[in-house]
Amino acid sequence: MKKIPLLILLVSGSVAFAQTKKPFTTDGKKVTVYTTAKDTDLKITPAANTLGFSEMKQPLETQTSVFVDPTHTFQSVMGFGGAITDASAEVFAKLPKDKQQQFLDAYYDVNKGIGYTIARTTIHSCDFASESYTYIKEGDKELKSFSIDHDKKYRIPLIKKAIDAAGGKLTLYASPWSPPAFMKTNNDMLKGGKLKPEFYQSWANYYTKFIAAYEKEGIPVWGITIQNEPMATQKWESCIYTGEEERDFLKNFLGPAMHKAGYADKKIIGWDHNRDMLFQRAASILNDPEAAKYLWGIGYHWYETWNGGEQMFNNLKLVHETFPQTNLIFTEGCKEQFNLAKIGDWKLGELYGNNLINDFNSGTTAWTDWNILLDETGGPNHVKNLCFAPIHADTKKGELIFTNEYYYIGHFSKFVRPGAKRIACSTSRSAIDATAFINTDGKVAVVVMNKGEEKVNYFLWINGKAVEVEALPRSIQTLVF
Repeated sequence: MKKIPLLILLVSGSVAFAQTKKPFTTDGKKVTVYTTAKDTDLKITPAANTLGFSEMKQPLETQTSVFVDPTHTFQSVMGFGGAITDASAEVFAKLPKDKQQQFLDAYYDVNKGIGYTIARTTIHSCDFASESYTYIKEGDKELKSFSIDHDKKYRIPLIKKAIDAAGGKLTLYASPWSPPAFMKTNNDMLKGGKLKPEFYQSWANYYTKFIAAYEKEGIPVWGITIQNEPMATQKWESCIYTGEEERDFLKNFLGPAMHKAGYADKKIIGWDHNRDMLFQRAASILNDPEAAKYLWGIGYHWYETWNGGEQMFNNLKLVHETFPQTNLIFTEGCKEQFNLAKIGDWKLGELYGNNLINDFNSGTTAWTDWNILLDETGGPNHVKNLCFAPIHADTKKGELIFTNEYYYIGHFSKFVRPGAKRIACSTSRSAIDATAFINTDGKVAVVVMNKGEEKVNYFLWINGKAVEVEALPRSIQTLVF
């Protein structure tokens, strides 16, 4: 009689779990440890020697361990990237040609740099530009004057160079900060206000005009967000939507307009604001099937800490658990209040490492930093909202300044490639934080961060085998095997 493979099915309520995968084997695998550490020259630097797994049955409580199980997989990873704003493009244009190439390689080449595969850009102006502008003449409800000529000077050339540097493909999505002034209740692109109901259809059509214009320039647009920070009245370009207003604009205007224009395949992202109100906004949209059918995902930022609080990762996890078919994408984050004297502050990178680890452990699919490049002032920004970026340019000297933010992001983007899946990972001590992924080629990447002032020796443990690793003080590591 033919033997039937054993399948153990555990059912609890309506949730079923089946484990049929073969155990992951570490036999013959060697671990390469890449490290970035404070007060050293290590910057995503591979160790001189690889590590081999040896037998280790039950770890002891006195040992610090990182437990990884590649047979249990979770969400897929779309990729990592940063925003190509007008500010970034203006600064890039001031660099010497050799520094421009160095910059492009640093971000988009997976071998020479950290292998970005995603980019965000803006639908007309945001604060990170030298001026406030739109693509139409004021009062043109029919959008007959629509033109992206402004973007052809700096932004579009940089996007094209980034696409080339990334190997010919870059997943690009775009966000609006404000409709034109005449479409808003405050008759101003700045300082909040709302979209007037009589312009809902015109504004929805504006998104499709943007996509068509960019694609005519040879730049594919993967998706859009509905509104950048729809609950923040800012001194720069901003526009307020309640949850119900965003839901109804998507359901009755933007979603249908995208389909009518032939863009049903373009992804639409809601919220695009902080984690604090993430669940309320996600539920407002996704509990309505007619709105939810148009939504690919929920975007979020990390600025819920503006009042001195902490990052609210549990809200992310709740949205992921409540709406598991909806993608979570980090759409923006940076350290604000730029100060050139603090450009080497190690806490900048640790801010990124902490968010990246916890975001992915909470269910995030994709992660996009804010400006890819700013100048030595933290701008340009037409309202002086000056910020840090992973790379700054000293435009007077024609030099690039790499902050530790760049290297902390690179510990993820360089080794966790599109299509990777997050895998089960936990730590036995709070001295270190970790997350882990398995790539489509079978390579595993485990990211471990030590925020403490003392070195930590730990075991990477998988199915009865382990390697011992040393995490230097204030360091981040990626273990690849």
